[in-house]
Amino acid sequence: MDEKPQAETATPDYHALTADAVLEKLEASADGLPETEVARRRAEFGPNLLPSAEAEGPWKIFWRQIHNPIGWLLIGAGALALLLGKPTDALVVFGAVGINAVIGFIQEFRAGKAIDALAAMIPTAATVLRGGQAQAVSAVDLVPGDVVTLQSGDKIPADLRLLRVKNLLVEEAALTGESLPVAKRAEAVEADAPLGDRLGMAYSGTLVVQGTATGVVVAIGGATELGRINALLNQTRQLETPLTRQLAKVSSGITVAVLAVVAVLIGFGIWVKDAPVGEALMVAVSLAVAAIPEGLPAVITICLAIGVRRMADRNAVVRHLPAVETLGSTTVICSDKTGTLTRNEMTVQVAWLDGHEYRFSGIGYAPEGEISHDGRIAEPTPALFGLLRTALLCNDAVLRFEEQSWTITGDPTEAALVAAAAKGGLDAEAMRGRHPRLDVVPFESETKFMATLHRLDEGTVILLKGAPETVLERCALDAEERERILEVMDTYARQGLRVIALARKEAQGAEQIAEEAVAEGFVFAGLLGMIDPPRGEAMDAIRLCREAGITVKMITGDHPTTAEAIGRQLGLLHGEQGALRGRDLDDLDEGGFRRAALETHVFARVAPEHKLRLVEALQSEGQVVAMTGDGVNDAPALKRADIGVAMGITGTAVSKEAAKVVLMDDNFASITAAVREGRRVYDNLIKSLAFILPTNLGLACILSVAMFFFPTVTVDGVNELLMAMSPSQTLWINLIASVSLSVPLAFEVLEPDAMRRPPRAPDAPVFSRFIVTRLVIVALLMTACACALFLWEYFRIVGPEPVTAARHAYALAEAQTLCVTGITFTQIFYLLNCRSLRDSLLSLGIFSNPSIFIGIGTLLLMQGCFVYLPPLQKIFGSAPLDGWAWLTAMLAGAVVLPVISLDKWLRREARAK
Repeated sequence: MDEKPQAETATPDYHALTADAVLEKLEASADGLPETEVARRRAEFGPNLLPSAEAEGPWKIFWRQIHNPIGWLLIGAGALALLLGKPTDALVVFGAVGINAVIGFIQEFRAGKAIDALAAMIPTAATVLRGGQAQAVSAVDLVPGDVVTLQSGDKIPADLRLLRVKNLLVEEAALTGESLPVAKRAEAVEADAPLGDRLGMAYSGTLVVQGTATGVVVAIGGATELGRINALLNQTRQLETPLTRQLAKVSSGITVAVLAVVAVLIGFGIWVKDAPVGEALMVAVSLAVAAIPEGLPAVITICLAIGVRRMADRNAVVRHLPAVETLGSTTVICSDKTGTLTRNEMTVQVAWLDGHEYRFSGIGYAPEGEISHDGRIAEPTPALFGLLRTALLCNDAVLRFEEQSWTITGDPTEAALVAAAAKGGLDAEAMRGRHPRLDVVPFESETKFMATLHRLDEGTVILLKGAPETVLERCALDAEERERILEVMDTYARQGLRVIALARKEAQGAEQIAEEAVAEGFVFAGLLGMIDPPRGEAMDAIRLCREAGITVKMITGDHPTTAEAIGRQLGLLHGEQGALRGRDLDDLDEGGFRRAALETHVFARVAPEHKLRLVEALQSEGQVVAMTGDGVNDAPALKRADIGVAMGITGTAVSKEAAKVVLMDDNFASITAAVREGRRVYDNLIKSLAFILPTNLGLACILSVAMFFFPTVTVDGVNELLMAMSPSQTLWINLIASVSLSVPLAFEVLEPDAMRRPPRAPDAPVFSRFIVTRLVIVALLMTACACALFLWEYFRIVGPEPVTAARHAYALAEAQTLCVTGITFTQIFYLLNCRSLRDSLLSLGIFSNPSIFIGIGTLLLMQGCFVYLPPLQKIFGSAPLDGWAWLTAMLAGAVVLPVISLDKWLRREARAK
């Protein structure tokens, strides 16, 4: 669509200006805009919509599968066969091109729909003041200067500067990464405050979870924070995977080599062997078809699909097939904190009162655990009982056990207090029933406390809970006691704990809480410190990553103190290491930024641009980056990363669409399991490639040897080139034999050292020198076996010259069939050696992968059909073989087994020395 000019970008000074100053700057009033001004601004700024990029159509995606060097080479070979009067061969070649195009299309068709998911975050309606009157309008029609009213449950329709606030809590985790709802207020903050600290702003797409507010629209559509992320997503391109890049190099190399050899063969056949032009061209077609691994896309897709199924069993859903292999080559995992490395469940860990500290075991909202004092299990003292009772009664949260897990209704902080009280033996339902609430002063962001009135056993009491500084100023404390409490609070804050203070005050005879009653005169009850604790399995997973040579970095929008505390508990920070803030990154030059990306392991208060730049900086240093996230702010980095991993439970639709893998349990340990599976998939892919490519090299060598060294046969006075195989027969080997035997390798078990070796370099070639040597050895053995079988069978049948056309055709069909069968047996015996490229056939256990024998049995059955079924004989030009021919082919093919086993043994002995 045509882009209209949007509102000016939400400049950093809106949150730093007073509400009146913002209204003046926008030429608006607290009563809203008149309709005439709304119409003018709508024409100027356009609709409140996110700009969208034109999607790629299916035909374009399909065409890209064909538009590549190998695709055109095969199309050229098929067209040439058609011109030479070989329609069957041509159709078989074109069929191979079509199959590969369909496979590639299916892989790529599910393009990322993150932009659509992002647009869906903008609500459809909003309540605005226009001319002093409240009215419901479409959110699309909002303009800068509109005054919007908000209440609990509303999704915010545009970026707003808040004018008036009443107990407003906004869930911003999707945008900022903040783990808890943010208490908003109307006051201005510092101009350089990061996004998560701009308390006077409410951003498009976030959710009001409590309270009411009025705000003026300062940005719409593409000018909002959501729009800025949308622009980043549109600008961010997905990278090719390491395997994709390497296979592209292999494909280009094969194409160039095939064209060169084809040119040489055509010239040699015509000018040296005096063969008819048509015959020479058919040899060239056969070589082109033989040398290209037509079955490779199918094998790679099947291997990756098997990996996808295995990863799904480990709670990792793969949305993009090549991501399976990329996980195995990951060198850096950049993880979000909340819900991935931590449980996303606030947990009270410590209580402090009367100079004593009590520790709480257990994690999450489950009311299970014990209280200890000085390292020993302790029953709650009367003072601790009173503290926990205050936390429970001055509280609106409810815990419920549903579907085998504990869930909450209400604020996570309050739910943590209920769980802590349960660990002290307090039953929430019974306690609240025994001491019902008489009155309440609800929590408000301005006052930062909550107060309730109850009749307890000792009389009527006001219970107070809130931010420590707010509670302390209402308590009667001497200077020394106040100083001691502040020191304890500072200690807990450095540990990343969120501290809640509690107090009580007698109110005999009171029926409600007077305003002056909560101003002073409270007795300090104690402190409760809580945190969203690290997952225990995440700690183990990080240790396994370290052993596998993978670096883990935590990148979060949360507070630096909290991030550092969690980082130390997870083992990401040691000694004097600390978290680096987003504003610190802004002060670095490009070189300093790259060094910080490599050397720092915890980043806090970061914006979407920081996450994206960190991923790009790591990639520029040669790292293969996996990025996890669950929020809208994570989407650009998820898309840019080599492997984006979104959270399935807490993740937004935007993050899931931008990612290639979705974790269904939001657990970092599942990433490690997926990396393990990725390494297994990659090892098995290399085994499959090491199995397939010697066949293509061998087929090319067989046809080249036939052209250069096979004698020319005179048939009824015409010179005929002896072709060891026809184009359709080479396709039978490439598509049927190679695929049916290579797919079982995808089921091989994990190599014993897979998670103890470092990740492979992203620019490392697919094949090491030793594997290339192995390919050559196998190709030469296959060539010798196939050529010997062909020549022996052909001249055994035709006998001495002259050769009639009928005898030539019969002998050629049977010799080619024996040649193909010999190649098939060579593949079968080489397959057994490919189960482990370095170790012996027995190292993984003969029967550890039963699919190997299923594949061999399937191929032998299909080879029997190739030899004996008349329809296949007509298509592929095959002929029936007797039992001695089968035995001869099997013995010739078996030569590869002892030769490669000897090569493995010699290499193991050389490594041992």
